[in-house]
Amino acid sequence: MGCLHYGPRLSYAFDDRTLAHLRAVITAKLLRQESFVLTWNEGAAQRTVWLHPSVDLVFDFDEYRAEPLNLAWLEVLSDLANSPAGLRLVEEPEAAE
Repeated sequence: MGCLHYGPRLSYAFDDRTLAHLRAVITAKLLRQESFVLTWNEGAAQRTVWLHPSVDLVFDFDEYRAEPLNLAWLEVLSDLANSPAGLRLVEEPEAAE
C-alpha cells in the first residue's frame, strides 16, 4: 500500500497501482495550474479533497514497480478530472489490446 500525503498532516492509503495512475492524472492537472477535487470511497465512507497547485502532495509508494500504466484507465480518470465534478476514483477497466 502506498500513501498520498496531503499537506503537512493528512495521509490517505491507496494500493500502489492505483496510486501510480492517480499520480499521472493529478500531476498533469497540477502542472497546468488547475485546481480540482479528488473523491473516493473508503468502505461506506466517501472522502473528497481539494487539490490545488499550492498544496504539498507526496506520492509515497510502498513497493512501486515500473509496470505499464493502463491507458484506458488513465483516459477515464483524466476525463473525470476535467469534468465539473472532478476526479473520482473508479474501478480499473480492462486494458485495451
